[in-house]
This record gives sequence, C-alpha cells and structure tokens, in this order.
Amino acid sequence: MDVATVPKPLTHPLPGGQEGATVRLHPLLCGEMLAPHGYVERGDAGPARLREALGALGPRSRWAALPVPAFLVEHPTAGALLVDTGFHPSVVDGQRANMGRAGAILYTVRTSREQLVAAQLEQRGIAPTDVRTVVMTHLHIDHASAVSEFPAATFVVDRREWEAGASRGWRAGYHPRQFDHAFDWRALDYDGPAIDSFATFGRSFDLFGDGSVRLLSTPGHTAGHQSVLLRLGGREALLCGDAAYTWRTLRDGALPALTDDEHRFRRSLREITRYLEQTPSALAIPGHDAEAWPRLERVYD
Repeated sequence: MDVATVPKPLTHPLPGGQEGATVRLHPLLCGEMLAPHGYVERGDAGPARLREALGALGPRSRWAALPVPAFLVEHPTAGALLVDTGFHPSVVDGQRANMGRAGAILYTVRTSREQLVAAQLEQRGIAPTDVRTVVMTHLHIDHASAVSEFPAATFVVDRREWEAGASRGWRAGYHPRQFDHAFDWRALDYDGPAIDSFATFGRSFDLFGDGSVRLLSTPGHTAGHQSVLLRLGGREALLCGDAAYTWRTLRDGALPALTDDEHRFRRSLREITRYLEQTPSALAIPGHDAEAWPRLERVYD
C-alpha cells in the first residue's frame, strides 16, 4: 500500500448504543463540483458520451453543478456522527493543496467558508472535536477532503475501500494524503462474522448495536462503497451515497458514465430500490442530485 496508516479491524459495534435509540439527521451542503451531464447519466453509453464524462468534450461552463453533501447524525448516547467530511478549508482558496495536482486539474469545486462542515457544526453548537464517529461512504476526493479536521473521531470505512484508496490513486478518484492520518481508523470486513442481512440488503453492520445506524455494503461505484440507514423518530432514512447519484437513478435506473464494477453497481442499486419499494415511508437521499437537494429539510427527527 502507498499509505502509512493501518486501520484496525472493526469486529464489534462501537460503544454508545442505547436500546430503541433514534437519531436526528442534518443534511449539510458543502459546496458543488462541476461535471459533464453525461457523467451523472450516460444515456446510450456511446463512446462520445463516455468521452464527455471524462471531460474530453464540452467547455466547463456548460457542465452541471453537483451538490457535495455530508451529514450530521445526532445519537442520544453515542454523540455526534458524520457521514463523509465535505471539503477541507484550503479548498476555498484553491484545490491543489488538498486534492493534488491531478485533482486541481480534473475537478472544479465551488465552496465557501460558511459551507465547511466545521462551520456548519459550530452553527449547531458542535465543535469538530465533539465528533465521535465518522462513517466514510467511500474515499473519493469529494468525500474524504476534510478527514484531517476531525482528529478525535473514530473513522469507519469498508476494508476493500481502504485498500483501493490506498493503492489506486488519482486515476480512480483518490488522493491518499487526504485520509492518511494517524487517527482511529476502523476497517469493516463485509465478509466477516459480524455482518448480517437487513431488509433487502445482503450485508449490513449495526454500528452501535442498537439498530439506530446501520451500514450497508453497496459496492460498484467504488470497490468498497457503503450506504447508511438511519432510524429516525417516525421513519427510516437511507443515505445512498454514490450508489445512486440522483433520483432518476433510483426511479428509472439511469446509470452514471463510470463505475468501478457495473455488475456490483447494478446489484447494489437493486437492493436499494427494492428497499424503497418495501418501505415507502423511508426518506432516501441520493449522492449528488441538484434537483432534490433544495427540497430537503434542515433537520429530520
């Protein structure tokens, strides 16, 4: 591997669970990334659309602005939890220091100091050092950018995702310097004995042992992508991450231009859509849906 940090195996639920616990969910808009329209939905998947998705065609002024989210989850006894980290403060002034030379060339980011996760937490009376747990859906540079801002947290990542992020580099969407910090990293093996099935999902992990936060193996977008299922006061909330960029993917099966493994992506998407069919009351939040984001509430109890 090309990183110095070695995660510990996560084999048991983290401390802090409480029987029957429910959580509060705060969607946090951290900024936007520009991407060709074909990147999100590849259409007929012809060669021209794939080249467009890679940025080979079309001026960036015509690209779509995709919301980049993170999520604050408040657990009554396990404390503040984040899902992904948003952008590092340095990205406000330029991308290269945090995303590397290739990231600065390939990606166009729009963000502000007010949109940084730390700033949004402080608006809610939470300091970055109060964050006890960070769940990484995956380690792409728009999700792991601000890992360094939460040194007191336990970070939870799929074992396969850590291995991919540590070894594959910018061509696969990673910049290991973002997450190669000597923090409390825990790697979850979805083939291990602590894994069980839940609802329509073949592999899940009860993070606190109380059913309030469940991690779901949804590979395909990346080798070890995971989604997050939350138990709110009156319903469940499914944070899809990049297992589904948009509601069109959830409704119509519109596929993105690029996946790590299309077979696994389709299988994960089937598990998600079947869950939503069986649980119509659930709140589902896709990973980068510009049309859906303005309709989200500030907080869900």
